[in-house]
Amino acid sequence: MQIVQQILFVLLAAAAVFLFARKVREIRRNIKLGKDAGINDNPSARWRNVLLLAFGQKKMFKRMTPAILHFFVYAGFVIINIEILEIILDGIFGTHRLFAPYLGGLYNILIGCFEILAALVLVSCAIFLVRRNILKLKRLNQGELNGWPKTDANAILITEIVLMALLLTMNAADYNLQQMNVHHYYNTGGPFWVSGLIAPLLSGMGEGGLVALERTCWWLHIAGIFAFLNYLPYSKHLHIVLAFPNAYYAKLVPQGKMDNMKDIQNEVLYMMEPDKAPTDAAAAEPHRFGAKDVNDLSWKNLMDAYSCTECGRCTAVCPANITGKKLSPRKIMMDTRDRMEEMGRNIDQNKEFVDDGKSLLHDYISTEELRACTTCNACVEACPVSIDPLSIILQLRRNLVMEESNAPQEWNMMFGNIENNMAPWKFSPDDRDKWAQELAEA
Repeated sequence: MQIVQQILFVLLAAAAVFLFARKVREIRRNIKLGKDAGINDNPSARWRNVLLLAFGQKKMFKRMTPAILHFFVYAGFVIINIEILEIILDGIFGTHRLFAPYLGGLYNILIGCFEILAALVLVSCAIFLVRRNILKLKRLNQGELNGWPKTDANAILITEIVLMALLLTMNAADYNLQQMNVHHYYNTGGPFWVSGLIAPLLSGMGEGGLVALERTCWWLHIAGIFAFLNYLPYSKHLHIVLAFPNAYYAKLVPQGKMDNMKDIQNEVLYMMEPDKAPTDAAAAEPHRFGAKDVNDLSWKNLMDAYSCTECGRCTAVCPANITGKKLSPRKIMMDTRDRMEEMGRNIDQNKEFVDDGKSLLHDYISTEELRACTTCNACVEACPVSIDPLSIILQLRRNLVMEESNAPQEWNMMFGNIENNMAPWKFSPDDRDKWAQELAEA
């Protein structure tokens, strides 16, 4: 019977790893649809970002209550996974609490710490559910979260509660079996810190019932973890993995500095210095001004989309959204990810991308949304993992203006003034200093 369980466990683990790796390859392929960004400068500053933003969650602590709760969940996720190593080895080798004989009294302390974290995770997730579904915080209940995004968030929180409850119940049944000196259940020397409080509730169960309960919880716990592993790439909770590389490749220059368009700079350069213009007409012609679809964006923009936690901090501080405009920076990232996934499915079906008549601009993100942006960078500053919705907005907006000549009349007047007068105002360059002369005469 034991060998059958070992075989089933190995098959389950292998299937979980295979499916996860296959989905990761798809996501990597989708991110590589973007253009090269050439981000390789200042590695020391980038590693500092990883430590402060991803590991330390520095930006989260601008709001203390959700930050502390999130830290419990994050720490629990990372540290409790150490115990999963023992569970996996037990499943492969048919052992039970493999590390206990080697760690002695330290084993109970470690498991006790894991259990405290598990209890904190359970309570934190329950509070998060209340905030989302009963208190209905505005940023967690906006229109773009209707349907799957809201279901996804609730499903993850409920799953974590169930996984932690299974872990604590498994340990409680295990301790009672230890007290009965049941074969295969190594006596660790005392109750664990949290499950020890649950164990008396199971005292009325016989040996057979306790073994069945412990084994059921063990299998459901590890199967749930494997299921969670494969659910992750389909969920906003992929940020658990991508937050770290995303923090590393975050923008280091001042957030208010915008990247100029090299194609436009080159046009001006070639007018002033014609000898530098390419002789090959095809090389001189830019592919596209700005971005119309995800393959016009950089791979970093696309990684941002996959890293988005949908927490809504960006939208909550967006002045356009606050004043009732249609723009939501969170929706920009969600739409980019949805379009990227759609293009990925197209490639899977046709072996290469076949034009589907759609684009990120217009089909997913509207002109109204793009025009509402004030380029204030509040969304970038608010993001816990340094996602940059503004970069995508600017590139789409540049395409609107330069490819489609699609701009409000007020913008066109300004563009004309800049072109003719080298300033946004309708004054000749020769008249620009007249105000100073008038002051002097007065």
